Amino acid sequence: MEPHLIHLTKADYAVSQWSGGTTTQIAIAPQGAQYGDRDFLWRLSSATVDLAESDFTPLPDYHRLIAPLKGEMILTHDGGVPVTLEPCQVQAFDGGAATHSVGKCVDFNLMLRKGKCTGRIYPIETAAAQTVTFTASPKADELLLYCAEGEGTVSFCSETVRLRPGEAVRVQAPSSGLLTLDVPERAVLMAAEIQTLT
Repeated sequence: MEPHLIHLTKADYAVSQWSGGTTTQIAIAPQGAQYGDRDFLWRLSSATVDLAESDFTPLPDYHRLIAPLKGEMILTHDGGVPVTLEPCQVQAFDGGAATHSVGKCVDFNLMLRKGKCTGRIYPIETAAAQTVTFTASPKADELLLYCAEGEGTVSFCSETVRLRPGEAVRVQAPSSGLLTLDVPERAVLMAAEIQTLT
């Protein structure tokens, strides 16, 4: 796969309602897959949680990674010890677990089909104007950067994309080059790396 940047804006997202708020689907694979069919490879989304308490939809075929972007959430899996997540703190868990959430927030969520793909999410935060350079994991097939706060310019293999709040960039073949992020002031971005298993 040749290196390539795809700029994603709110016009590219799919927004749906759930019992506790709204979910914004940022990207899904394969292209054209439907979340409701439960046969997708991976899905990246951000949801608003407007209820003080809610239960996650069981997804036994998927691993999940989640982090609050605004507010905090307290998660309990299968009645275990509650875990408090503050903004940009990431937790991985089995999508088939009975998961209870406490706290109103906006979250960032990556779902990965078991045995088909793997991945991780992590924050990139800056306190002021800054240039950040980094490379994706060597085995990553795709990298998505979501701009949660502030704005910045992403450069990769002679291509450049300007990100504003709520926008994302999808980087194909991300390990083939160095990524550069330029921000004019404080910014918070979330990165999602995905590797398809053979």
